[in-house]
Amino acid sequence: MIRNVGEDHVSAAYQTLRGKFPDFCGCDLCRDDVLVFTLNRIPPRYVSSLTGSVVTEINLDRDQNRAGIDVAMMDALRRISLAPRCGGKGKKREP
Repeated sequence: MIRNVGEDHVSAAYQTLRGKFPDFCGCDLCRDDVLVFTLNRIPPRYVSSLTGSVVTEINLDRDQNRAGIDVAMMDALRRISLAPRCGGKGKKREP
C-alpha cells in the first residue's frame, strides 16, 4: 500500500497549532482546506513498506522538517481565516 506519511505530521501540526488562531472557523470544510493547502506546500513523503515508513518517520521527526510543516500550517491557518469558503465570518484583510 502506498501512502504519504506527511499527512500524519500535517494532521498533528493542525491539532497543535489550530488553537493559536482564534479567528479560524474550524468547520470540516475549513479544516480540509488548511490540510490540503499545507500538504500542497511540503514535499510528499511516499512509502510502500514498513521499512520505508520507519526511515521516513525518523527523517520527519527532525526539527528542521517539522518546522517546515509548522510554517506551512500557520500560513494555511492565517489564509483560510482571512477568506473561509464556508461563508463564516473570518477575519477580513485590512487595506
